[in-house]
Amino acid sequence: MANAIRALSMDAVEAAKSGHPGLPMGAADIATVLFRNHLKYDPADPAWPDRDRFILSAGHGSMLLYSLLHLIGVKGVSLDDLKAFRQLHSKTPGHPEFGHTPGVETTTGPLGQGLANAVGFAMAERFMAHRFGKLVDHHTYVLASDGDLMEGISQEAITLAGHLKLSKLIVLFDDNGISIDGPLSVSDTTDQLKRFESAGWNAVRIDGHDSVAIDAAIAAAKKSDKPSLIACVTTIGYGAPTKAGKSSSHGSPLGAEELKGAKEKLGWKHGPFEIPAEIRKLWGATGQRGAGAHAEWMSRLEKTGPKLKAEFARVIAGELPKAYAKAMKTLKAEAAAQPQEVATRRASEITLEHISPVLPELISGSADLTGSNNTRTKDMGIVKPGDFSGRFVHYGIREHAMAAAMNGMALHGGLIPASGTFLVFSDYCRPSIRLSALMNQRVVYVMTHDSIGVGEDGPTHQPVEHVAALRAIPNVDVFRPCDVTETAEAWDCALQNRSGPSVLALTRQNLPQLRKDSGAKNLSALGAYELLGADGKAEVTLFASGSEVSLAVKARALLLEVGILARVVSVPSMTRFLAQPESYRKKIIGRAKVKIGIEAGIRLGWDALIGTDGVFIGMGGFGASGPAGKVYQHFGITAEGVVKAAKEKLKR
Repeated sequence: MANAIRALSMDAVEAAKSGHPGLPMGAADIATVLFRNHLKYDPADPAWPDRDRFILSAGHGSMLLYSLLHLIGVKGVSLDDLKAFRQLHSKTPGHPEFGHTPGVETTTGPLGQGLANAVGFAMAERFMAHRFGKLVDHHTYVLASDGDLMEGISQEAITLAGHLKLSKLIVLFDDNGISIDGPLSVSDTTDQLKRFESAGWNAVRIDGHDSVAIDAAIAAAKKSDKPSLIACVTTIGYGAPTKAGKSSSHGSPLGAEELKGAKEKLGWKHGPFEIPAEIRKLWGATGQRGAGAHAEWMSRLEKTGPKLKAEFARVIAGELPKAYAKAMKTLKAEAAAQPQEVATRRASEITLEHISPVLPELISGSADLTGSNNTRTKDMGIVKPGDFSGRFVHYGIREHAMAAAMNGMALHGGLIPASGTFLVFSDYCRPSIRLSALMNQRVVYVMTHDSIGVGEDGPTHQPVEHVAALRAIPNVDVFRPCDVTETAEAWDCALQNRSGPSVLALTRQNLPQLRKDSGAKNLSALGAYELLGADGKAEVTLFASGSEVSLAVKARALLLEVGILARVVSVPSMTRFLAQPESYRKKIIGRAKVKIGIEAGIRLGWDALIGTDGVFIGMGGFGASGPAGKVYQHFGITAEGVVKAAKEKLKR
């Protein structure tokens, strides 16, 4: 059975003249035992909610996963698909992609991400089990490489998992001692067992080619009260006559002669992509093993009370509860009736106070900045080691793992993950944000302290390029709201968007409430809208986002005093605005002679609204340490500065 994986992997890589045969050849025994004896999985329904999750964190070894999916009978992974490995539009791309290939649980490739995703999957299983009892009871298995374990994100992930006592998380480490540059010893001498043990894991080392040892280790791990690492000592490129155990088998086809020799050494006497009937039968039986568990689960589901059953179906489908719309409407009405001058981070907290009680699937958190991010409300309760009755996670200073774990939770289904850090540290979350977008996952990134308004913490903590950098990632909704109403609308957009992540860039400093309407229509969903007209033909249009919208409003008043007609356009989401129909964009941009963009960040991206000849009031470099107001004055981001620029452009 294991040799069938090796043969298919070798043949596919050879046919593609590209790929990584070494890992599938070395890890085939591990995967075979896992799938044959332990994995609770029904190939007839790869989306069955209570299936065990198998995550190939070492995504370069993708042919291992594709071979497994094909052999157990997942529809949509045919032999022809394997033959089209790494070809354009095939279902078998170079690295596994969620949503592209049936049975792929998450997009892996950037090393360490799959392992950190798995922590989120395991967390999600615990959250869901707390709510839905016996409807949720499964394990998360990860096949990780030494490269996964060397990446920094892995340290954050394993310490978080150990702290939370995620006992249903089992990592199978392909311990082959080889990396691209040669023996692992040229770059790393870490004792991985001690490392994992120190983080609160069980850790053992076994022969990764001994099926009895693999089986026993997995069985023991399933009974553990801690997460488990099973270091499986393997030979990369197992079976290859001259390349086995060498880096030369890692990322290149074996070549015709080496492939022929490998098949002879393995006793595999079949042609390319040929699997004999008796071996297909064994793998078919492995695929059928999960059907019984699936049927038993369906029986449990049918016996569940109608209310709980309906709620389970709702959250798995990702639909918002009926009470949500009412809570959001109440929030906007209160904001209109009782305007507040608060920071948008506090406006976000106000929003959460209204929607969290009716949105039990919302899992919030913070990277050790709870009091600053304002992401915890009284109703949430705190998640504790082994206790997932709460809904707020203290992630600690682990921005990398926090973001990746949120992806895992979203992918698992049934939850909406959201958590916070400072916007400047979005750099530490960026790889995961990119993957959220690539996988079309609803993840909410709350990023506070969004500009030079951070003040005294200085340029290290003042994000100037970060909003522009986040806007550059395809399929990410970036919001920079200006008051309570826009913040509520940004949250609404984020929660309604089931095909991508959202970033909420929020202020530390208080801002006046500019929107006085009831918010019946979500204007922020359009990305930009006219906040204040010119009461005539505008000579100047002021475009601004976030904290600078109030500055634009003040500048407009000063311009009107000197007889210059100006209008203000609020731009809570440039990404959303640029996706609107051309007719709407032209209407909002208008024909004013002077267009001025105002944002306490860099200009990049603003020319789409103001043109290359437009005026930009913002940052051209890094910030400075000092009180926020004085920092704004130092960089000329003031209402007076806007008026001066408008006059100069109009030659007044």
